[in-house]
Amino acid sequence: MLFVVALVLVLVEVEAVVAIDDRNQIALDGCQSECYGFQVPYPFGIGNSTVTGNTCFLEKPFELTCNNTSRSLIWGRNIPVIAINITKAQADMNIFVSHYCYNSSKDNISAISINRRLSSIPSFTISSKDNKFISVGCDTYGYLNSFYDANDTTAGYSTGCLTRCYGNTKEIKNGDCSGIGCCEVDIPPRMSKVSTQVGTFENFRSSLSFNNCSYSFVAKNGSYTFSKDHLEKLPYEKLPVLFDWSVLGNQQQQTCEEDSLSNNNVCKENSHCVNASDTTGYGYRCQCNQGFEGNPYLHGCTDIDECNRGLHTCKSDYNCHNTKGSYECFCPNGQSGSGTKEEGCHKKDFLLPIVIGASAGSIAIFVGTCLLYLTYQKRKLMKLKEKFFKQNGGLLLLQQLSTREESSHTTQIFTSGELMKATNNYDENLIVGRGGYGTVYKGVLENDTVVAIKKSKIVDPDQVQQFINEVIVLSQINHRNVVKLLGCCLETEVPLLVYEFVRNGTLFDFIHDENKRKRFDWKNRLRIAAEAAGALSYLHSAASIPIVHRDVKSANILLDEDYTAKVSDFGASRFVPGDEIALATMVQGTIGYLDPEYMQSSQLTEKSDVYSFGVVLAELLTGKKPFSFEKYPEKKTNLAAYLLSCLREDCLVEALEDGMLNEENKQEIVEVAVVAGKCLRVRGEDRPSMKEVAMELEGIRVMSKHHWVNNNAHKNFEETEYLLPKSSWSETYEHGDSSSSSHQNTKYDSIIRDQEVLIALENGR
Repeated sequence: MLFVVALVLVLVEVEAVVAIDDRNQIALDGCQSECYGFQVPYPFGIGNSTVTGNTCFLEKPFELTCNNTSRSLIWGRNIPVIAINITKAQADMNIFVSHYCYNSSKDNISAISINRRLSSIPSFTISSKDNKFISVGCDTYGYLNSFYDANDTTAGYSTGCLTRCYGNTKEIKNGDCSGIGCCEVDIPPRMSKVSTQVGTFENFRSSLSFNNCSYSFVAKNGSYTFSKDHLEKLPYEKLPVLFDWSVLGNQQQQTCEEDSLSNNNVCKENSHCVNASDTTGYGYRCQCNQGFEGNPYLHGCTDIDECNRGLHTCKSDYNCHNTKGSYECFCPNGQSGSGTKEEGCHKKDFLLPIVIGASAGSIAIFVGTCLLYLTYQKRKLMKLKEKFFKQNGGLLLLQQLSTREESSHTTQIFTSGELMKATNNYDENLIVGRGGYGTVYKGVLENDTVVAIKKSKIVDPDQVQQFINEVIVLSQINHRNVVKLLGCCLETEVPLLVYEFVRNGTLFDFIHDENKRKRFDWKNRLRIAAEAAGALSYLHSAASIPIVHRDVKSANILLDEDYTAKVSDFGASRFVPGDEIALATMVQGTIGYLDPEYMQSSQLTEKSDVYSFGVVLAELLTGKKPFSFEKYPEKKTNLAAYLLSCLREDCLVEALEDGMLNEENKQEIVEVAVVAGKCLRVRGEDRPSMKEVAMELEGIRVMSKHHWVNNNAHKNFEETEYLLPKSSWSETYEHGDSSSSSHQNTKYDSIIRDQEVLIALENGR
């Protein structure tokens, strides 16, 4: 391959000459401002000042010479300068064309050499927007190289193009530089320390009859047009190239910010500094402010008189008033309007001020009326809030709270405005739960406390006393497994309750959601069951007034960030005074969890919660919902009846959730199933108390931690699978013994006798 490289190292940067008025000075005092018709504006300059003796240029890269022989302005050693544009920071220069020509007699090349000193100047770069890199020839390729170090030609990057003809000239067309005979490419930004390189392919000799030279060069957009004649010889030794330039701040390659801090910024009055990161990548350039013109490097920029020069949008020059950096349009006295070409000026209409005055008066009256109306509405709202506060027992609550100041647990009374703000005006996106007794919103109080705000449904006005007592008692419950009541709001038609916020959702979700169920092993289920039982036991036995929850279900057992159980939703709860065993109430609860005895008698007792908790245990064991017509066969529509049937028929394994049972937990599961069976007895008096249930579950947990205590119980899986002999089951369920450690020998006739009634109740739900 014949290969010739012609290096043209040209590091340049462009500056624009604005239209210079003869009255304005463009060079420093005592410095040459023109060279054979070419203007030399500062920061460029020639030699030293005849007045001060200092250099006429700002920095060394801006030094020019006036060549009397060629009658041209020269940059560096031999690069002619055509024009300098201060405004755009650009300069036009004539750059040599790199070429390779085959000499048949000497079989060599001729090349142009450029002074390499320019390669050390980073503040001059070829303008990527205003130039193209072009290669001309057949079987020719050309490169445009940029080096990080002019002395090291291996460190940098290149771009270029190639054109191949294979001796064919039919497709070569004048003015077409698309790849045959001529090719061109865009130039990457910030190319400095630049050289051009041209070479030929091996079959170059086959095209010598019409093409004995190859050329590569950079040319300003529109300055070169390809012709087929150029394949024989390019008629140009030099072509204009547009360069970007920037000042370096005394060769330190400083930015505007750095130069400003060093008090060395060269930008003069009414101008501003612009970092050159988008052009040269080094230093900065100065630009006149909007509405000013001139040389920002010399004496600063002067105001443009837009009015005298017709650079305005006013109706006429007469309607234009020049201001510093801008102008204003106006209308003469006696006329109105903006004075612009669009609106113009017209005689004043005296009717307009009258109309405006009347309108202003009307607006004032309207605004005043609105203010009075808003004040009236505000007072009306305040009275309504006071009415609701009294109606909902606010005065009674305050009286009760005043007598309990010694308590460490206080109930906060919130305003309706606080809770509206906390819930973003009860945004539906903040709803975290809906139930039969109200809707629960997530809210954030002003002190950044996250709370759950329950907006209840209509409350019976006759139950105000009981509601207030409930708030007082619940606010003083301090049990780790009961959701804490923080306070309430009584200013709305329906009272609002504010609870602590529990983050991880409900136990129902973890039982019945397949994705969550995978992370919900037996030990977690047993722990949560024991915690919930402890909380209900506390409500029944340890509260100042026993409380029956009346809506125990897995959806009302919440799990916090540590998956600790929190019993919630006391909207249906009732107090049971110590001297009473049962309360006559309207039947309330959730289908599938309701105590059948309570449904028949409407007599609410603590044992109603025990039955409902038994259904929750059945859920934990089976993973099935308490009541469903879709998922189970007909005999399994009621989970409680289904579990009792499996216990009675010695087929507990069939009811358990798939994958739950293993060698380690089978004894625990059997014992929990026994507890669930006791809770689900039809007669309430046969069921254990919640305290007994909690003790049994906690005992099972303790035993699970010390398997050595109960090793004899694990003889084999077949023995534990059948739970107890059929005779023992029937004995246990008739007499209702609540002890899990001893099963008396009684008969099971009672549950068989009541089975028809139970099924009838279940089918009627």
